[in-house]
Amino acid sequence: MTSQLKDGHVLDLTLAGDGVNRIEWAGREMPVLQLIRERFAREKPLAGIRFSACLHVTSETANLALALKDGGADLVLCASNPLSTQDDVAAALVREYGIPTFSIKGEDDETYYRHLTAALDHQPQVTLDDGADLVTIMHTQRSELLTNLIGGTEETTTGVIRLTAMAKDEKLAYPIIAVNEAETKHFFDNRYGTGQSTLDGITRATNVLWAGRRVVVVGYGWCGRGIASRAKGMGAHVVVTEINPIRALEAVMDGFTVMSGVEAARTGQLFITVTGGLHAIGREHLEVMPDGAILANSGHFNVEIDIAALDEMSTGSREVRPFVEEWQLKDGRKIYLLAEGRLINLAAAEGHPSSVMDMSFANQALCVEYLVQNKGQLSPGVYPVPKNLDEDVGRLKLQALGIQIDTLTPEQQHYQDSWEFGT
Repeated sequence: MTSQLKDGHVLDLTLAGDGVNRIEWAGREMPVLQLIRERFAREKPLAGIRFSACLHVTSETANLALALKDGGADLVLCASNPLSTQDDVAAALVREYGIPTFSIKGEDDETYYRHLTAALDHQPQVTLDDGADLVTIMHTQRSELLTNLIGGTEETTTGVIRLTAMAKDEKLAYPIIAVNEAETKHFFDNRYGTGQSTLDGITRATNVLWAGRRVVVVGYGWCGRGIASRAKGMGAHVVVTEINPIRALEAVMDGFTVMSGVEAARTGQLFITVTGGLHAIGREHLEVMPDGAILANSGHFNVEIDIAALDEMSTGSREVRPFVEEWQLKDGRKIYLLAEGRLINLAAAEGHPSSVMDMSFANQALCVEYLVQNKGQLSPGVYPVPKNLDEDVGRLKLQALGIQIDTLTPEQQHYQDSWEFGT
């Protein structure tokens, strides 16, 4: 049963009680965001501003949404991926917290885009995006909305790539802060969060043993680093493929085997794409993979594995476990695709641990506050997270963990700032 409301579209409102429990449990692990939420509740820095957010609708995202609402934001939320929604959380946001939410796990493409449209019908002044779908639709189909905008944030590598391309072509119409590039985001969320949650999603979907398995990690950015190191820690034999020579060299120095994609495809048993690009695993790789190969993606969109080529090479497919689709190839081999090629960590598991998302969403909250405070002062473009905000998040996280660090003495600071000192 779906609940269709003027203020949201969710699977079943009766799930709201479970959603509240899940949201509160996640909140226990998000002390930095909680501190920001408490300040927002006192100061109301977002009062009267319309927000549209296209994010993964999870318990962690719900805590961000509540912080924004307490700050005075008029918020509408939709899903940024058809398979990442936690339906009980979506129900709780609508019924218990009064935040219009358009999100159903497993929704088809038509429903997904209808939900995006609903979020844009809110006529946002600030956008929060996870993959740049809201931004792209506004620029291509809803250009009348661009005049209202103060700014936006983007939290994924994929989205930042899209937005940077738009800015380069002088098509981006408003300022957007690349939250994904914050040190407290990509060092921790991308590396530790993606590393742990990707293995969790694959394990839940397949119940495979990692130890001794030949795992190919396609891409060695921050997410790839995390996945490779976690797989290695589980006893897997890890191979990395890359197109960037510096990252490939780093993978070698980190102790991983690096080879071309086709070479790796001949012997790999489990393949994980995390590039943010198109067809990181293509027909040329599928043609040489061994029988029984498992394919998973932890990049934002389901384009990293060439599913169309897999379909053309097959006589058919069937679901053999939840989130596991067996493709029977015409030459007799079988290849297993997980979660339709979508984000495995959110489709088959619960996404990143809450304590990691604490820092990412603290950055989101502080950055939208910054945009509102600087309304009209930023020209269109992609901006880094202000360094002082990034450091504030790190400082608050250490404080929450009960960890103290040193600071420079005035004499040391003077030395750092001077050029006169020498040998």
